[in-house]
Amino acid sequence: MILITSLAVLVSYLIGSIPAAAWVARRRGVDIRKVGSGNSGATNVLRSLGKGPALLVAAFDILKGAIAVGLARALGLDPAWTALCGVAAVLGHNFSPFLGFRGGKGVATSFGTMLALDPVVGGGAFVVGVGCIWLTRFVSAGSILGALTAVTLAAALARPGWLLLIVAFLAALLTWQHRDNIRRLQAGNERRLGEKKN
Repeated sequence: MILITSLAVLVSYLIGSIPAAAWVARRRGVDIRKVGSGNSGATNVLRSLGKGPALLVAAFDILKGAIAVGLARALGLDPAWTALCGVAAVLGHNFSPFLGFRGGKGVATSFGTMLALDPVVGGGAFVVGVGCIWLTRFVSAGSILGALTAVTLAAALARPGWLLLIVAFLAALLTWQHRDNIRRLQAGNERRLGEKKN
């Protein structure tokens, strides 16, 4: 069982590391790491290539987290290890060996993982995050608020300690990945969704 669990975590990492944004952009003759923010994620694809490619990348990145959790469940792993497989997928997305251990910020894959682990917690976080983005047009603010909402919901609904720890870790990692965005938000020069770069 230890071997199966280890392989599941490794495979989950590799699933998460599939660089959908980079590959979709490359098919259009674009190196996503050299345009826009340089980030290999759906938001940069949206700003660089448009809505269609961005939606494709976002859907794929969400599925990466959900597939990792589903794989672990299919193998009969206990809930805590299942959750760790989801975390491995997020780490693969953020630090992909296909991109020199660089990647995206893990927003879509984190929410895919949370939705698969606990639809109420993940769904609540998703609704709050998207609502914030819609109201403010700050993707970074919506992403962080959604992640913090997941932690709050997990605690308020008295979810198991392992789930609260996993959700808190994902929220902390997501927030850390957005540290430059936080500085720009504080300075008042963070780009809004749809805003052209000066």
